[in-house]
Amino acid sequence: MDGTVLVADDDRTIRTVLTQALTRAGCKVHATSSLTTLMRWVAEGKGDVVISDVMMPDGNGLEMLPKIAQDRPGLPVIVISAQNTIMTAIQAAEAEAYDYLPKPFDLPDLMKRTARALESRRRVAPAAPVDAGADRPDDLPLVGRTPAMQALYRLVARVMNTDLPVLISGESGTGKSLIARAIHDFSDRRTLPFITVTATDLQDIEGPARVLARAKGGSVLFDEIGDIELESQARIVRMMDSPGDHVPRFMATSQSNLSQAMEKGRMRQDLYYRLGGATLEVPALRERVDDIPLLAEHFLLRSEKDGAPKRRLSRDVLELMRAYSWPGNVRQLENAIRRLVLTSRADEISRAEVETVLGNQPEMEPVLGGGNDTEKLSASVNRHLRRYFDLHGNMLPPPGLYGRILREVEGPLLEIALEATGGNQAKCADLLGINRNTLRKKITDLDIRVTRRRKLM
Repeated sequence: MDGTVLVADDDRTIRTVLTQALTRAGCKVHATSSLTTLMRWVAEGKGDVVISDVMMPDGNGLEMLPKIAQDRPGLPVIVISAQNTIMTAIQAAEAEAYDYLPKPFDLPDLMKRTARALESRRRVAPAAPVDAGADRPDDLPLVGRTPAMQALYRLVARVMNTDLPVLISGESGTGKSLIARAIHDFSDRRTLPFITVTATDLQDIEGPARVLARAKGGSVLFDEIGDIELESQARIVRMMDSPGDHVPRFMATSQSNLSQAMEKGRMRQDLYYRLGGATLEVPALRERVDDIPLLAEHFLLRSEKDGAPKRRLSRDVLELMRAYSWPGNVRQLENAIRRLVLTSRADEISRAEVETVLGNQPEMEPVLGGGNDTEKLSASVNRHLRRYFDLHGNMLPPPGLYGRILREVEGPLLEIALEATGGNQAKCADLLGINRNTLRKKITDLDIRVTRRRKLM
């Protein structure tokens, strides 16, 4: 890579890592913890690409994008943020950021995006100021930092202000209606009505006219379009073809495979293709297990705001939840958290209470332990993994198994190594043969409590 990169982040470790990586790649780097300094560099004409965090000590990085676009049209800005919600992705898209990555980001991926930004140096029109608060929900119930959800957020941001019909597919309980509502609430139509249409609304010939009159140019959502009778589907086609003077945005949700329904004659081909302007796939919860702790914390905080007792989940309980298959997806997780909050006997929800709520679904057991004293570690791991697969019968375990196994091993290893070194992270990193910054990150990610009570000689 060839060029100068401006890095703005209040985390010294991130600044150091990016500076070293970009320098090794052949770039010149200016790094700062201040948006004020960043904006001065931009005004002075420094930099070919900007990499900026959102929440900085002296301001919001997203709010600086219009000023950067005004001062330096065409200067690519890559936004990185620990605020892993759909709102951040949408605001970044609205402010015409070159790219957006959630924290923790994958360094090789960020390097590739930076290289593309340096190559492009494209000119873009000045962006309009971002008004994050106007007529928008304060607490959007869509959270997730997994790649699947971040990809979905980016798609939502791209289609938000287009007039394309949107088809949102996914299993029951994944949040399809929430996605549709988010598209409306963050779009230019957000001050207009949002109408949800079911099969009942289209039973008579005047149904479409009533729907259009209620919509008034806002958004119309056909809930579970695959469950609507063919006669009513024909009315939807005519409605979309002749919407009147105030054309609404048409969206639909479906948990069934509409292409198969079309082949079986249960879905009109003309309606299927009219709704397929943009298709969004909402992942099942078992396909984004790394979001479960984040979602659980979100639902705990929401319950607390609603007046419920304050509760917390131990790491052991969260691992149990991660291993569960969640056939009811996010809705099931939310209902489980609500029940646990109200029925738990202590501030910390116990594993037994979670097992009672979730039933007898096979879940991941600790990888290590058991067996005899002379059994090799690899044999113990092999035995436990085979038992875990056997518990699921003919079904595969939930996705994300590799990460769960690593956490099962890393957690105890780091705890014991830290205890053995008396909590001295430098000695512990040397013992393990890893970088000290890597150790710190793992301690944070795995929520390991550092103890200094015991030191092995």
